Amino acid sequence: MLLVLRKDIVKADLEDLLNGLVQSGAEYQLIDQGDVPIVQLSSENNSLSRERLENLPGVSHIIDEEYPYRLASRKYKSDNTVVKVGDLEIGGMNPVVIAGPCAVEYENQLMKTAQLVYSKGIRLMRGGAFKPRTSPYSFSGLGVEGLKLLAKAREEIGVRIITEVLDAGDVDIVSQYSDVLQVGSRNMQNYKLLKAVGRIRKPVMLKRGMSARLDEFLASAEHILKEGNEQIILCERGIRTFVEYSRNTLDLNIVPMLKELSHLPVIVDPSHGTGRRQLVAPMSMAALAAGADGIMIEVHPEPDKAWSDGMQALGPEEFSRLMDKIHDYLEWQKSYANPEPAT
Repeated sequence: MLLVLRKDIVKADLEDLLNGLVQSGAEYQLIDQGDVPIVQLSSENNSLSRERLENLPGVSHIIDEEYPYRLASRKYKSDNTVVKVGDLEIGGMNPVVIAGPCAVEYENQLMKTAQLVYSKGIRLMRGGAFKPRTSPYSFSGLGVEGLKLLAKAREEIGVRIITEVLDAGDVDIVSQYSDVLQVGSRNMQNYKLLKAVGRIRKPVMLKRGMSARLDEFLASAEHILKEGNEQIILCERGIRTFVEYSRNTLDLNIVPMLKELSHLPVIVDPSHGTGRRQLVAPMSMAALAAGADGIMIEVHPEPDKAWSDGMQALGPEEFSRLMDKIHDYLEWQKSYANPEPAT
């Protein structure tokens, strides 16, 4: 059971509330959840009735459903969470585009990509410094040197940075260089890592696991939320099915379902979701039509020479055409939502 407290609760009232719980024999844990403090109450040794708990000073409402994503649910927070990365808002009124190379290869490649995406109005660039690879012989990233190149791109070009963290022990060093930390699909249920990124105060993008159900996906986000970090972006990146014509099956069904059940913003990664360059543009448009708060796509100056995942990366011309389509779609969407009055 969760006691969701009022935002305006003062320290004295909070102390009285907690002392009252102790005197009743109840076991609790106070969770510092941003602007909305909550108390997790054990059902054992609790002599207080629900009615009594609801009337305790400072209590806003109670969540007592037994499901694994209480803090991520709309029942905990009805308003949409908006994740801020500098002046960029993810989950706000306008969908965002995140773009960049699968991996940081060398300085010239990264700077060319940063200049390209920035020229198209993109202010958050992806780029892998630590790369989890199926084969131990595949390029697995430049590590800290890659982080330094990403930081240089931010300083010289003006883009913000999102990059993956693979291990709980690397959270501090990645946080020094990156504006958003990405937890990849292979690590969706790496609970030690989830708790580590939950303890920092930087946005986290959580990617759906390859075979994860919706409740498992949100339960993983719950591990981050429970540590106090509410700045979470959910990312659908395709699931493994029986299809042979694409790398994964991009499950766009989950986008409206996540938006209905959770207050967290949802973006879609059609590059990993399809694994095929020719599918990225149509599935990007489909993701936006499904209600996604944004998309994340792979871009490379020379995709055929990319050190990893070149088959799913867009080149400069393809990327420019897609951005034009997105711009036209968003303009149409605005005019459709706010039609001009008839004369």
